[in-house]
Amino acid sequence: MTAFLSRSLHEGRRGFLKAAGLSLALPLMGRALETRVAAESQRTGLEQPPQRMVCLCTTLGLYTDDFTPAEEGKGYTLSPYLQPLAGQRDRLTVFSGLSHPEVDGGHSSEMSFLTGAPHPAAASFRNTISLDQYAAAQLAPNTRLPYLTLSTGGSTLSWTNAGVAIPAESSPRKLYETLFLDGSERDRQRRRDDLANGRSVLDLVSSRARKMETQGSAADRQTLQQYFTSVREMEQRLESSQAWVDRPKPQVEMAAPEDVTDRADFVPRQRLLYDLLVLALQTDSTRIATLMLAGNNLKPPLEGVESDWHNLSHHGRDPEKIAQLRLIELEEMRLLGRFLDQLAEVPEAGRTLLDSTMVLFGSNLGNASNHSTKNMPMLLAGGSFDHGRHLAYDAEDPPALAKLYVSMLQKLGLETDRFASGEGTLI
Repeated sequence: MTAFLSRSLHEGRRGFLKAAGLSLALPLMGRALETRVAAESQRTGLEQPPQRMVCLCTTLGLYTDDFTPAEEGKGYTLSPYLQPLAGQRDRLTVFSGLSHPEVDGGHSSEMSFLTGAPHPAAASFRNTISLDQYAAAQLAPNTRLPYLTLSTGGSTLSWTNAGVAIPAESSPRKLYETLFLDGSERDRQRRRDDLANGRSVLDLVSSRARKMETQGSAADRQTLQQYFTSVREMEQRLESSQAWVDRPKPQVEMAAPEDVTDRADFVPRQRLLYDLLVLALQTDSTRIATLMLAGNNLKPPLEGVESDWHNLSHHGRDPEKIAQLRLIELEEMRLLGRFLDQLAEVPEAGRTLLDSTMVLFGSNLGNASNHSTKNMPMLLAGGSFDHGRHLAYDAEDPPALAKLYVSMLQKLGLETDRFASGEGTLI
């Protein structure tokens, strides 16, 4: 029975997500004067826009010597990697020394970046719910898309309550179509049919599982309970998707973007996804998003880079490799700085979109060269926290990184003091 449920949950969940349009995505940047939420606030008289959350993970680490400031507290000197973020330094906090307790496993740790689930490389590993999915489930935001799961590669940061990976969208073209193209009546009817078929499959598999509810071992019954929780979540998402089918999508001043076909050329790939993400937030199409900035074994087309990215991340303190790695990672930081600047340029209710958008950026690896998961490079921008600081912790005995996640959940308005291994807040 457990095998049946596991297979049904894995295969059925992917099918449901696809049918319901829940492996989602975005459009490119148009220069609207304000966010849709700000315009609605003016109409209704509401004063404060909602808080949003964006979580970013670069999977091949960062050279921490160039990331971490030399001084603690306020007034620190910007490190080389933080200099591209200079325009927003008073709206961000840098963290050093943090890690997830018991999360090891080198590259496998990317699965635990937003969950904190221990020992991701173990054969018995079972993931837990990710920060974004926990927030989306608790808040149930009234947006076309309850969340966005994006990636420049094939991996994902988002995991369901049952520990199932949510497929990430990596095609800007598909994202644009999802958010901004209404399509014909035939297209909308096909969408209605897809949602109805998704519900039919959901009902069928759920019915079969119910018949087994009184059978099997305690472990089987626990698996069933997790399965039914997943079913309820999916039912809610199907209902939400149905409500949006016939609502007009936002109009934007841009043509549909073309996908970047060269997997090695990460700069335009990341830039385009960042631009799309800004527009998705600006049109209030979503308020919660993740973006996996996936590294690879390819050589980026950057002047001065002669080796593949993954090989350079295992630099072994080789000066020549580090010099090339810096060229790649500085481009990543410039792209991040550009993204934050874009958010800061969008007015919203007397402030900016960045003031109401938390942006978490970091890596699952503290030292990619030896696959260490300690001292993860992390920063948090936006969200109107008390920013402008470098908070340094002892890498051998740090507070749990998930305490920062608790701080973020509370800023979103959730009354919780615990998430994963984190109890209490960090900022």
